[in-house]
Amino acid sequence: MFRGLLWPPTFSPGKSMIIFGIDPGSHTTGYGIIKDAGGRLSIIDCGSITTNSKDALSQRVCTIYKKLTELVSEYQPDEMAVEDLFNAKNARSSLILGHARGVALLSGAMADISVAEYAPREVKKALTGNGAATKEQVKFMVIRLLSLRDDPGSNDASDALAVAICHSMRRNSKKLTGELK
Repeated sequence: MFRGLLWPPTFSPGKSMIIFGIDPGSHTTGYGIIKDAGGRLSIIDCGSITTNSKDALSQRVCTIYKKLTELVSEYQPDEMAVEDLFNAKNARSSLILGHARGVALLSGAMADISVAEYAPREVKKALTGNGAATKEQVKFMVIRLLSLRDDPGSNDASDALAVAICHSMRRNSKKLTGELK
């Protein structure tokens, strides 16, 4: 099991919350589940859902949906955060990615979980201060912010953890400013 650290250091009120972060993809969907205990972040689980590229899109999104619903059932997250679409040059790629995002959003909605969406630039900026950060820079900050001893594995899992951390930071910031009760 991985261990977390205080973030942000001055934030302490509130109950413990489990946040499920998702980095959707039609071939590989990353997931990261963290616990935010009054600003103290720790990892619960992370990994990737890999589908067979030879399968029909309908079968791939079904595989993603089934695994996400299993994870939601197992970990009972309080909130979910899903990475939004980026502007791909290929419209077909964006459309296919949209299907994976759709089943991620559906898995949260069907479990009656609040779902937030974050643009990739917003996630990068929240973790690194730079909206154009590289995947390596994001992974470095995920490791630092969660005080991980080991690499979380794939970039997809790291990106999903980053989405969950971003959500925690945005949520805690809103609590501090009174925007969120």
